[in-house]
Amino acid sequence: MKKRGRGIAAAYYGTGYGNGFPDVSRARAEISKDGNIFIYIGATEVGQGAKTIFCQITAEILGVETQDIHFVCEDTSQTPDAGTAAASRQTYNSGNAVKKAAESLSQRLMEQAQNHLQLNSVHGLKLENHWVYLEDFPKKRVHFKELVKEDTLIVEETFTAQTVKMDEETGEGAPYWPYTFCCYGVEVEVDTETGEIHVIHGVCAQDVGKAINPELIEGQIEGGFAMGLGYGLMENIGLSKGEIKHNRFANYLIPTALDVPELEKIIVEDPSSTGPFGAKGIGEPVMIPAAPAILNAIYDAIGIRFYEIPVTPERVLVAIKDAQKEGKE
Repeated sequence: MKKRGRGIAAAYYGTGYGNGFPDVSRARAEISKDGNIFIYIGATEVGQGAKTIFCQITAEILGVETQDIHFVCEDTSQTPDAGTAAASRQTYNSGNAVKKAAESLSQRLMEQAQNHLQLNSVHGLKLENHWVYLEDFPKKRVHFKELVKEDTLIVEETFTAQTVKMDEETGEGAPYWPYTFCCYGVEVEVDTETGEIHVIHGVCAQDVGKAINPELIEGQIEGGFAMGLGYGLMENIGLSKGEIKHNRFANYLIPTALDVPELEKIIVEDPSSTGPFGAKGIGEPVMIPAAPAILNAIYDAIGIRFYEIPVTPERVLVAIKDAQKEGKE
């Protein structure tokens, strides 16, 4: 017999290292003598889209296209330290460092333009498509190349996240900032004869602060949900007396595209007051609610609560038999 059930789970996640630990990112912005724009930062790109986000932030501030940004990262001989690609911190921490560097570079460009155009101040100057121009009189303009033909413009900025170490006696403090929130709902189908569990539908509501790149966010949600599904239903290293038995993909099962359902993805925007353009980090939060939502749905379907994962077909059948012995439905 196949039974269906629904379950939800919610989570909150603190960005960065937290608990008073110095969480520092540095970034350098440069316009070379030929007018090319460079961003140097030690942030590691591991598929989360950091390079894309940093280029978008820089392009927005300097009034250029993302393809105009030359991005240099993962090279300790050239780039300033930006901390690890961990704790969902790169968009928030390093994004803020990149934003500060781009803003400083913008300010330097406008100061150079003020002198070049013989203006009273930088007030009213705008940057667009490699030009600095006076908004009220656009003919009053100068190209980036003209401003840097004699000397390269280089600025470096640092961003340090604000966290407060928790009091050891009272437990009070502000260990993380900002917090990311999410709530997932799933529908599952449990085959009581084979023990197989299929997740047939999912709804993922994810707080992102401000969606700098909605497509990347949806991709993160898809990947995070798949990881959570594998965590809850399949992945088992088979640890026994310190030995990992499932040490290859032949016996360590992970979800495929056939295991992941169609997901309804809801992006919730509530800008963070301290994030770059209001953005928050969502790298890890997108995975957290998936497994508990699935376990809650299993309970709704067959009335059995599982406290150990993964919930494999074998464990389902054993649990059903035990419940029948105890006279439960």
